Amino acid sequence: MSEQEQWNLKDIFENKEAYDREKENCEKLLQDIKEKEGSLAKGSENLENCYRTYEKALCSYERIYSYAMLYYHIDMAKPETIKLYQEAENLGTKFSEMTAFIEPELLEMEEEKLQAYIQNPRLQKYKRILEKLLEEKKHMLSKKQEEMLASYAEVFAGAENTFDTFTNTELKLGKMQIEGREEELTEANYSNFLKNNSQIVRKQAFEKMYDAYKNVSNTITQLYVTRVKEAVTTAKVRSYQSSLERAVKEDDSSLLVYENLVKVVRENLSKNHEFMKLKKQLLNLPEIHLYDIYANPLETEKDEITYEEAKKELLQGLSILGEEYVQLLQKAFENRWLDVYPKQNKRSGAYSMGVYGVHPYVLLNFVNSKRDVSTIAHELGHSMHSYYASHTQGILDANYTIMVAEVASTVNEILLAEYQIQKEQDKQKKQALLYELLEMIRATFFRQTMFAEFEKKVHESIEKGEMLSAQDLNEIYYRLNEDYFGKEVVIDQEIQYEWERIPHFYTPFYVYKYATGISAAITIASNILAQRQGYKEKYIDMLKQGCMKKSIDLLKMVDVDLETEKPYEITLQYFKEKMKQLESLS
Repeated sequence: MSEQEQWNLKDIFENKEAYDREKENCEKLLQDIKEKEGSLAKGSENLENCYRTYEKALCSYERIYSYAMLYYHIDMAKPETIKLYQEAENLGTKFSEMTAFIEPELLEMEEEKLQAYIQNPRLQKYKRILEKLLEEKKHMLSKKQEEMLASYAEVFAGAENTFDTFTNTELKLGKMQIEGREEELTEANYSNFLKNNSQIVRKQAFEKMYDAYKNVSNTITQLYVTRVKEAVTTAKVRSYQSSLERAVKEDDSSLLVYENLVKVVRENLSKNHEFMKLKKQLLNLPEIHLYDIYANPLETEKDEITYEEAKKELLQGLSILGEEYVQLLQKAFENRWLDVYPKQNKRSGAYSMGVYGVHPYVLLNFVNSKRDVSTIAHELGHSMHSYYASHTQGILDANYTIMVAEVASTVNEILLAEYQIQKEQDKQKKQALLYELLEMIRATFFRQTMFAEFEKKVHESIEKGEMLSAQDLNEIYYRLNEDYFGKEVVIDQEIQYEWERIPHFYTPFYVYKYATGISAAITIASNILAQRQGYKEKYIDMLKQGCMKKSIDLLKMVDVDLETEKPYEITLQYFKEKMKQLESLS
């Protein structure tokens, strides 16, 4: 692995000494903020000074936390990186404690005065923040209660952090026997084994994975239920009707978005069942198991690509977004924004992390698979969104919600897929690409909605005071698999443990945004591909807004209304059309 394919963390801090100096600076800024306690209602100048200092502290802390987390994720078993990350988390707790007075102090003001602050010319930079405070007023606690809650931030993160450390460094998944050789099964290579042409290999990986999780089922159940109880309790304390209501409001979304998504998908599960039937025919198997559904029966050659080839294909596929967008992608590749290859104790999966005032960083676990190109496109979609927002908005307005972020990432995936399908002249390879696009939509739209249903059922049970055992959770998850996959698929017993390895469940009601994201992205990508006049510019403008508008309103800028059933119906129609296109080539 060359240096060019690893993060350059010197863009954040030149060395540990610079990190330590910034940490001291951040603590001083936090002390300056704390000294302003009790003064915010005494004049707009006081509030302006407080917010200016807060912005500086937030910029400082974001760099500190990012530096520590990125180093930790390179080697999650190294004592020095663990200590560094813990220090950053401790500083985060201190940040929350020292600034916890701001919102309650403002909300204790009379509404007339807060409205006057919103209209004050010197506070226009903070208008959106103040408007959101008014909206959230009924969910805020007293100053003392907010401080107390903030002090528990690190404790509340305990279940997620324990799950993350346990599953990434201590849980051993076993060794695969592949053509007479042993190979360690990991989260990073598991998906590749499930895509293997050999059913024996697929089955072996599937059974080993869930044998490992079966043995720790009670432990993970305790971790997850603890996390759900924390979410439910916090929602109740803040006077929300449910943890779901709290989550969607924090996304600038609504219960209607969540409910419409689940409703439309539930009513159209037959389309997923049809795809399962097509899979079974293409695989030419007497019966299809859950460990078979990720295999691409249309691939005719080894599914490998070099990183250099992947970069070239990505740049060509996304060129439709314009010269400026492509130049930013090239900048990311050339300036080491990406950590590319898997290595021992490195965090599994992939993500993009924006660092305000620096640039985004992307974690990959590239294993020379052609499918990894789509992952790179996805994560760089997040990165470009972060770049545009942070270069247009101040730090308080640049952090868009995840709901909008998943749109940007998925638009990239769809544009790349359409490019690959269009340029492919070989009939069978074109079929394979269509199959992959359909599989991506299935996994993002149907599968994530299934996850969303699982979360909703679990949270509602906890809210009713029900006690949930590992067996209860396993059964809920198993029944959902039966519904979503239908009678064409053998629902293997091992699948009941799959929920245990989904890290996103520790961020309650996160996954539905993948499904809403792809619904919005299909509409947006279709308009870009149709080259609607001015639409590409409208889309980039949306990315620049950060959180200056509510998520729902941002998407309306590009003609997507997630509170209606239309985006989900468009997605189902697109899915159906791609199935027809694939069948016509058979």
